[in-house]
Amino acid sequence: MRRLAPLVLAAIALALTSCAKKPDVTQITVQRIFGECRSAGAGARNPDGECEIITGLLDQFQRENPDIRLKVNIAAWPGYDQLSAQFAAGDPPDLVTMHMSAISDYQSRGLIEPMGPGLRSVGVDPAAFTRAAREGVTKNGQVWGLPFDNWAPLWHVNMNQFRQAGLVKDGRPILPTSADELLAQARQFKAATGKPYLVQAMANETASYSRNLYTWLMTQDAVFFPDPKHIKLTTPEAHRIVALFKTLHDENLSTRDQDYPAATSGFMNGDGGVYLVGTWMIGAFEAESHTPGRPLANGYAVVPYPRLFGTRDAAFVDGHAWVMPHRERTAEQRAAVYRLTRFLAEHDYDWSRTGHLPTMQAVIDSPRFKALPHRQAIAPLASMGQTLPPRVQRQFAIQDIIGDEMASAITGRKPIDTALADAERRVNDLLFHLL
Repeated sequence: MRRLAPLVLAAIALALTSCAKKPDVTQITVQRIFGECRSAGAGARNPDGECEIITGLLDQFQRENPDIRLKVNIAAWPGYDQLSAQFAAGDPPDLVTMHMSAISDYQSRGLIEPMGPGLRSVGVDPAAFTRAAREGVTKNGQVWGLPFDNWAPLWHVNMNQFRQAGLVKDGRPILPTSADELLAQARQFKAATGKPYLVQAMANETASYSRNLYTWLMTQDAVFFPDPKHIKLTTPEAHRIVALFKTLHDENLSTRDQDYPAATSGFMNGDGGVYLVGTWMIGAFEAESHTPGRPLANGYAVVPYPRLFGTRDAAFVDGHAWVMPHRERTAEQRAAVYRLTRFLAEHDYDWSRTGHLPTMQAVIDSPRFKALPHRQAIAPLASMGQTLPPRVQRQFAIQDIIGDEMASAITGRKPIDTALADAERRVNDLLFHLL
């Protein structure tokens, strides 16, 4: 036994030494949208795609921070059904992507934590955010997330068809400055090309109608949310916007009955002059413009919505943010979350390659961002972009209601004033019954 004692002690010492050398690893769960792309072949991957860029960024963080293990969950867009189930089970992720328009739904119920002090502790100062980004994550005077981007609906223009219609000057599209001018140009375009002026996803994307309405109500300085529990849509400002789209529909100056995939492929195939869709399509359409023989070849431009009503430069914007669900976590996990947010903030430019707007003012102002295709044209959205009032909840549901009623008015199923009154009543009923 005496001979074994030194061997046992040596074994224990070796074990303790081995344990001491083994680094502690902190695991955090990160949940994101933007799809799955690892299984796609290399030729099918888009280097400027949302999925490819966020996958690469999280992989890079993992390589550079071996003391942190990321468990990455990929949720189906928009991700809220899965997140709600996780909250109900008491096991939400540590960091999750969330639309800025959805933050108030979770913040008002105490489901997420304010992040301003934590961001500042790792050198991410909210004062460095763009105005649109800062407003998107600020509720009741506190910052509730790291803004990741702002996005907005844009006018994507087929310049080849615009040239055919005589709507190009000095290499730029001639844009309307009023509703009457839009109708005149749309009629001129159709007469010259035989194609509708607008391409719209009307069949399953009626929420885009709501975003159109928001933008042009904002340019008219209309106060359509007098308080967070009420909307006001039975107004001349709203009526004239819906009336414009009804005229475009009635005169076949816009595509009809197309869903989102059909409208997107239709625009790329030359089915119309202007596609109303968001920032995320800039990369795909820019690639088409460099493909010989395609309708957009050497003929693509993109701009913010022109101001057709009112006197104010404004545009509705939303965006993606990273928020921290309220749950028990160790000090090490909390530190790991904020180290990741700092990394993501430092790589704001990389994410801006998707077409979305950066959230850091320094990136917006940087030469490398301005050198990206079309970015100088859309950069003003970072300052003139406007979200809905920060305390308005259920914004996804609200845009669906408004879009549904606008579609009814535009296609003639309801008179315009009836549809607007029904939208106002339905939204106010929804907001009245919030818990």
